[in-house]
Parts: sequence; structure tokens; C-alpha cells
Amino acid sequence: MQVRRCAHVMIEPRERLDFDLALLATGGTGLRSVIEWIALAPHRDTEVVLSLDEVAVLGVVSPEQWLSLDELAQSHPREVLDALLEKQLLIADATGDTGARAADKALRDAHWRGLDAIAHRYSRWRGVDTVEAQRRFGEETDQTFLQRLGDAPVQVREWVDPAQRQALSAAGSSALDALLARRVTCRNYELTQNLSFADFSTAMYRAFGARAVDEYAPGIFLLKKGAPSAGGLHPVEAYVLVQRVDSIAPGLYHYHPAAHALEPIREMPADELTALAKVCLGGQPYFAQAHVVIALTGRFVRNFWKYRNHAKAYRAVILDAGHLSQILYLAATELGLGAFVTAGVNEVQIEQAFGLEPMAEGPLAMCGFGIRGVERNEVEFDPNHAVWPADKPNPV
Repeated sequence: MQVRRCAHVMIEPRERLDFDLALLATGGTGLRSVIEWIALAPHRDTEVVLSLDEVAVLGVVSPEQWLSLDELAQSHPREVLDALLEKQLLIADATGDTGARAADKALRDAHWRGLDAIAHRYSRWRGVDTVEAQRRFGEETDQTFLQRLGDAPVQVREWVDPAQRQALSAAGSSALDALLARRVTCRNYELTQNLSFADFSTAMYRAFGARAVDEYAPGIFLLKKGAPSAGGLHPVEAYVLVQRVDSIAPGLYHYHPAAHALEPIREMPADELTALAKVCLGGQPYFAQAHVVIALTGRFVRNFWKYRNHAKAYRAVILDAGHLSQILYLAATELGLGAFVTAGVNEVQIEQAFGLEPMAEGPLAMCGFGIRGVERNEVEFDPNHAVWPADKPNPV
């Protein structure tokens, strides 16, 4: 059998407190400090606790060259090598664990930079309910949320005395100013009315559609959209949960930006679709009620094809998602609709719903849009009262 180390792994020493009855018997607290060595390998979903012997072996085995397991066993304990194979940190050739090898290959094929791959893999949520977490947070102490946080940093950093500032001319008024004034994150959606097919189509095109597809070089196609993208690659995809739109069956879809069309993945009953949206949105029920919910995913294999093992490549994909979400806000606002974006999402559930391999294509955020509700049942931040009149306060 041939083996090599997995493509990327970071070893982190962590301290934890352990209870020792013998220490308690000698008059102490019974608590002792334990240092553990934790392996973070982005082809795996879970962290792995290592022994010092296992750490030592990982430090000398190549991630590129295949080596004979029997030859390695001549200089390293066989039980240590077997343990690392079981923990999927040593990858076997065709006779070994096919699941570990496939996951490691997917990571290698995407040309990730190691630190970014680890950050992406281990910052993903699975089954987190943010509303429930906030409720439990409030029950842990008599202090208010703000009391626990302490004083907030000053809202604007100031470098000089106000008298030293150079005032700029007023921007005046334009259609863009009016549009930006009405751009408010929407948490209240109309549940009894469908979004029109025309408004849905328009918002999707303006936010995610390709204005042009250019063959920059033989076989290399770049997209022109309403937002910038590193290298013109536009690696961020839009996976759509359509809930209430005229002429479109409720279900899961992929938006094709060049064809300006929906690609059906599967239809779902309305109640199941809303439940899935809520889970994917980290338990945020107000966003799950939007007529259209969209998972923005980074197709890393496209971006890293050009920017291989690049220190800024992952950051560029995240910037793309931010650009697209802002265009969606403006497109929806111009149509008189509400929109939202959130990073508080359960990436693992999104991956499962749309059949994504997380290190080849993974969720970055979720956004959505729809018809605003008549009543403000959920709090919205609208200090200029551009959407909600001053005589209609936020709900308590």
C-alpha cells in the first residue's frame, strides 16, 4: 500500500481543564490543565485529536510523494501509521479508503491555499438556530445583552479635531440617492400574495445575470455582470429556493446567468420548502418567509483555477458575494420590493440540499427578496423612516 499525507493540515495545541479525582483527594480542586494536539484538515468535517507520536509522523511524511507503508513502518511505529490512516490524515492509494482519497483529491483539484481552506471548512455551521441561541444567551445571566458586551467602540474613528476637518461639497440629489435612501433590510414579507414572474425575472437578471459572455482566449470565457469580479471569472453561483412566485413551482433551482434561466433541481411542498429555508438560514424565521431565498455559493474550482494557492483568492470570492447581494438590494428596492442578506447560515444543510461538495463549491451567504408586508411585525432598522413612517414604531 502506498500512502501520503493529506493535502493540508494544521496542528493546533489547545489547553483544556480535566477533572482528576486523585488531585481532589490530596486537597486540591481536582482540576488539572491538559494540552491536546488538534489536527484541522480541510478535507474532513471534524477535528482530530492526535498523540505526540502521530504529530511527529505527520511532520515527516510528504503530502505529494507516495511512499510505501511497509517502508514507513521500518522507521515509525505501525500502530501510529494505522491510526493516522483511520483518522484520514494519511491517505492511501487505490487500495485504501476511497472516501478519504476522494475528499482529499477534491481539495487538491480546487487549488486551495491551506489557511483559507481550513478557515472555510471549520467556520461552517451545521444545525445552528440563532434565535434559540440568543434566547439561551439571555437566560444565562440577569445582565442585559449590552451590559454583557460592555461599552461599544466609538461609532466613527476621528483623527483630528473637528476644526481641522475639510468639509466636502454636498452630493446633491439624484435617482440613486432616492434609491439608496429606500434600501432597508426587510424582515417583513407578505405571505398571502405571490411575487410576479416579471419582477422575479427582472431582479434576478439585474443582480446575477450576465450582460455578456466573452471568449477572452480559446476555451476561456469571462462574464460581464453588474458587479465586479476578480479576473472577470464571477465564481459565485445563485441557488434559489422559490417559495411564492407566479408561474414557478415551489422548489429548488439553480440560476443560469448566461441563459437568464432557472435550472430545476427538485420541486418541494410549500411547507417543506419554508422549513428548509429556515434551517438553512440559521433559524431566522423572518428571512425564511421571503418569496425568494438565494444561497450564494463560491465555485472555488473556477476562481482558484487562475489564482492558485493565492493569498487573496478566497477573499476575492467573498467580495464577489458582497457585491452581488448589494446589487440585489438595489434591484429589489427599485421594484418596490424588500431584500435581505445574512452570513448566519447553516452551510452544511445548504450543501446537502443542493448536493454541493463543500471544498469545490461552498455557501458564503444567503440573500433573498419579495413583497414587503403591510404590517411591521419584526424589527427593521429604518432610522430615516424611508420605508416605515415615524408614527409606526418598531414592534417591541
